[in-house]
Amino acid sequence: MGVINVTPDSFSDGGLFYDEAKAIEQGLALAEEGADLIDVGGESTRPGCEPTEAGEEMERVLPVIEALARHCPAVVSIDTYKAEVAAAALEAGAQIINDITALRGDKRMAALAADRGAGLILMHMRGDPRTMQEKPEYNDVAAEVRDFLAAQAGLALDAGVAPESIVVDPGIGFGKTLEHNLQLIRDLPLLAELGYPVLLGASRKRFIGTLTGREEPRGRVWGSVGVHLLGAALGADILRVHDVAPLREALAVNDAVMLREAHLAN
Repeated sequence: MGVINVTPDSFSDGGLFYDEAKAIEQGLALAEEGADLIDVGGESTRPGCEPTEAGEEMERVLPVIEALARHCPAVVSIDTYKAEVAAAALEAGAQIINDITALRGDKRMAALAADRGAGLILMHMRGDPRTMQEKPEYNDVAAEVRDFLAAQAGLALDAGVAPESIVVDPGIGFGKTLEHNLQLIRDLPLLAELGYPVLLGASRKRFIGTLTGREEPRGRVWGSVGVHLLGAALGADILRVHDVAPLREALAVNDAVMLREAHLAN
């Protein structure tokens, strides 16, 4: 899953794709690099950010989604927690809703996904972007995240969302410390036991900078490749990244080695 932030203040690209034409160009480029999915978002969720009004969010994302849905081979998802924005994005050609609040932000979201037959990604986040990094604490982070996502998936099922339409995301960096992030990645197999595809989105996150000494998010490419390669080995089915080409190459080599090993074992 390639990421496009149609925002002026994203932590990862600093508004590089705020311009509509540049965002569309980037989406096509990510698909060319091998992205199967393109996730388009119009509201920054970096720690401490303020919410964006639904109308402004739609103005940012709808032209990009319309263009990519027409001209891009990848499936388009809308990164929003507002049902109003999600509904308009689905009309524009998106097929998946990526909800960072896991249905807590808008009670209408589950019914919308069910009515439209859309894919639904449910992510764990402690609090909201303004408060999520204020002393996050857990007794057992992996178990608590798993239980939360199981409960929210249950709400989606109750609303009529098909089980095969649900994806779960541990929310790396959203209300977690460095050790919480590392533990969640180690325990991805626990999350996979829920029976839903698992999305891992750790691309360019601050914890990678802490571990590598890279202050600039765009300098965290290789750390991002490393964590997502490990994530895939530990059970992640979807890798949400800003830098598609390096990860595609790493996965191609990894798959060749592992498939060869499996063939020899058989």
